[in-house]
Amino acid sequence: MKAIVTEQYGPPDVLKLAEVEKPVLKANEVLIRVRAASLNAFDWHMLLPDPFMVRLMGGGLLKPKNRILGTDMAGRVEAVGGKATQFKTGDEVYGDLARWGCGACAEYVCAPEEALALKPRNMTFEQAAAVPMAALTALQGLRDKGHIQKGQKVLVNGASGGVGTFAVQLAKFFGAEVTAVCSTGNVDMARSLGADHVIDYSKEDFTKSGQQYDLILAANGFHPLADYKRALAPGGAYVMTGGSIRQIFQAMLLAPWYSMTGGKKMGGITAHANQKDLVFVKELMEAGKMVPVIDRVYPLAEVPEALRYLLAGHARGKVVIKVEGAESPPSAT
Repeated sequence: MKAIVTEQYGPPDVLKLAEVEKPVLKANEVLIRVRAASLNAFDWHMLLPDPFMVRLMGGGLLKPKNRILGTDMAGRVEAVGGKATQFKTGDEVYGDLARWGCGACAEYVCAPEEALALKPRNMTFEQAAAVPMAALTALQGLRDKGHIQKGQKVLVNGASGGVGTFAVQLAKFFGAEVTAVCSTGNVDMARSLGADHVIDYSKEDFTKSGQQYDLILAANGFHPLADYKRALAPGGAYVMTGGSIRQIFQAMLLAPWYSMTGGKKMGGITAHANQKDLVFVKELMEAGKMVPVIDRVYPLAEVPEALRYLLAGHARGKVVIKVEGAESPPSAT
């Protein structure tokens, strides 16, 4: 089968389209013909030689443990292991493979049933592939870490990115008054997703406005933790879902200390892929309560270019990879 593989850490140029062996199905797994995948910040964290984010998390000391890139995927079940009972051949599924070795940027992948849910009936494969990691990060950040409540004032910083676009919609679903922070070119999109208020960060710094929020979800955009804390209402919560290494270090090392004073909770979250939340998100999308925002769709052979675009930091929503009909890799010489 064709897959995007790497044998070393490095920039997107280390990724190659290659012919590799089709995965071997285990008893508790299903074999999926991948139709689409999508890229996340997680993917480039796993690719770049960052000892904090990758090597100390078991990604591989000298080279990547997982050769095939990609966590988010959508496709059709082609075979079912002897101990797998939830899915049957022909089922259309989607899922997040981050906990199970990645491998979404390939024509086929094997996954345990707990990594998957049935694809939303009203979504294309490309739309479904754009959902898992970003939507679950937003959901778990708002619901599980932020303990969002109806009527709260919620601010989403980085509202135009993959996590942010889902966070705005989910916060509205939970009954919050939502303020979205984004660039000038994304103001109208943020409003279309349901934001009650939109702040153009090039014109206004929300941390200096004097307005306070019950919950701030920081999907992107750097501010010192002290600034975020100032923008929180008494008893409020700040949740960091991703960003630069500087942001991640601050959330891990300083947030617990900030949380000890002033009655405001500050911390970060890493999404935990699970079937229950995939089903919850699926039901929201089938009910028309949430939609994925897709910026660009690339063919499998152009994953390096797609990752470079994502790394530039200006993607609106998700960057999707269309896997079906992948070009053959060049012949060895």
